[in-house]
This record gives sequence, structure tokens and C-alpha cells, in this order.
Amino acid sequence: MKIVLLDTLTFGETDLSGFDAFGTVETYETTAPDETPGRIAGADIVVTNKVVITDRMMEATPSLKLICVAATGMNNVDLDAAEKRGIAVKNVAGYSTDSVVQHTFSMLFYLTGHSRYYDDYVKSGAWQRSPIFTHVGMPFHELRGKVWGIVGLGEIGRGVARVAEAFGATVRYYSTSGKNDNPDYEKVTLSRLLEESDVVSVHAPLNPATQNLIGHSELLIMKDGAVLLNLGRGGIVDERALAAILDAKPIYVGLDVLEKEPMSDPHPLMDITHKERLYITPHIAWTSVEARERLIAAVIDNIRTFLNA
Repeated sequence: MKIVLLDTLTFGETDLSGFDAFGTVETYETTAPDETPGRIAGADIVVTNKVVITDRMMEATPSLKLICVAATGMNNVDLDAAEKRGIAVKNVAGYSTDSVVQHTFSMLFYLTGHSRYYDDYVKSGAWQRSPIFTHVGMPFHELRGKVWGIVGLGEIGRGVARVAEAFGATVRYYSTSGKNDNPDYEKVTLSRLLEESDVVSVHAPLNPATQNLIGHSELLIMKDGAVLLNLGRGGIVDERALAAILDAKPIYVGLDVLEKEPMSDPHPLMDITHKERLYITPHIAWTSVEARERLIAAVIDNIRTFLNA
């Protein structure tokens, strides 16, 4: 068997030796669209995280039997073409739930605890010159008694809800499909969620119903001092509207996902004045060491199951 891994840079230093058990392995840190056809030529199995596999590429690779998507979403593979050609496509679900939940709270506490401000205060030497033992230049609040609104109450959203409750917050949710009915939490409209929540976290997929779901008018109705966290998909929050609102309204925003990744240059969010209100991480919520190890183990398991079927 020939196994080709197209974008191993996304896995970091995770051990990939488990693939060797299946045959000859070729690995590439990154693969550009024009490089993909040549690299998968003669492959029996292709492993991709974000590299796109099209119908034309499948047609030119008659040896291809299995495409392993090292992610949950499979929008980078032409699934109809794969089915038509008898090529199996396997993804991995649930591997990053704990990692994303943890990063959600990491972003929240960085913003609400004003971590950057206090770290800078100490490292500037200002605390050494202080006449008192403490400093309360940037007040922060407890989560207990606050309202936490969740957009998209799937597995990750439910994980966030449980932790938020442990801190004493009241959880409400908005179902982007309208079909999710969870008796454990109050289901509300999006406008009510945004108007009444102290924290809003987004854990929904990107689709026609969620594209620019939170735009200028939605951001305007949020409470002053509220926190918005997007750990779902870029495109759910309108980035241009957000750039305008952040300098006009005192809300705090944490983004782990953007509409275009890597971030486009120039980008309106890079030019805001109130930079302390915005915290951006480069799509890392899913990337804990443990999550990446689970991901690779699950891809290997998918290959083993396919070959033994």
C-alpha cells in the first residue's frame, strides 16, 4: 500500500510512525493545490487535514481507495465524486472536544481577567514602585451569577455549558438549526441570547444559516462589558462589522477562527484602536498535544478498520 500524508505540519511534532505498518508512507508538511495531483499519484490511501481533493484529482488517481480526513469537517473533499468512484472517505469526530472547551475558558479568562494589562503592569516595574501590596487598575468580575449564552449546543457546546455551570453561571442556548431541544438548558432566540448574556460563546458549524449570523445589529444589542468568543468557524461573526463595533462599544471578543486562515493582510481587525478588547489565537483550540495524539490514533484506526473490512 502507498499512503500519502499531505499536510503534516498541521499535526506539529505528533508521532506519525503508526502509518508505517500499512505500507510505504510519503509525508509532506504542506501541499499546494497544483502539487496535489502529482503527490497523490499511485496512492492507495491519502490523509489530508485541509488539502482539497477534487473529482478531477480522484479521476487521475485510479489507485485511490480511501481518503482519511484528519478532522471532523469534510468540506475539503468532493464527497459525491468519491461515492461515485467507490472511494471511501473517513473523518474523525470528538477528538478535540476537551481541548476546545479548555481553550474557550482560557480565552475568557485572558480577556475578563485583563491578563495582558496586569502582566505588563508588573513587568514594567510599576508594582515595584507601588505604595501598596495590590493593584486594582482593571476591575474584573466573577462568573458566578452571570448568564452564559451558547450558540450551537453540540458536544463542544455542552462541554462548555457544564464547566460554566461549575463556575456558577446560568446557561442558555440558541439552536442554529432550530432542531436542538435540550431540556437541561433554556432555549432562547438569538436576539434574547445576545441581549441578556454576559458571555456568548459560538460553537456552531458554518453553513448558510450561520454565515454572518452575528453582524453589526447583533453586536450592537450585546451588553456593555459582555464577552463574545468564537470557537466555531470564521464567517459566523462578521469581521468587518466587529472591527467597527470594537472601537465604538465596550465589548470584549476572543476569536480562534477567522473567515480566511491564515489571516488576510491587511485585515480590519488589525487596525482597531482598542486592541485590549480583542484576543485572537491562530486556530489553536483543537491542538492540545492530547487532541492531536487522539486524532492521529483515530486516523490510523480508520485505516486499519477499512483494510480489515
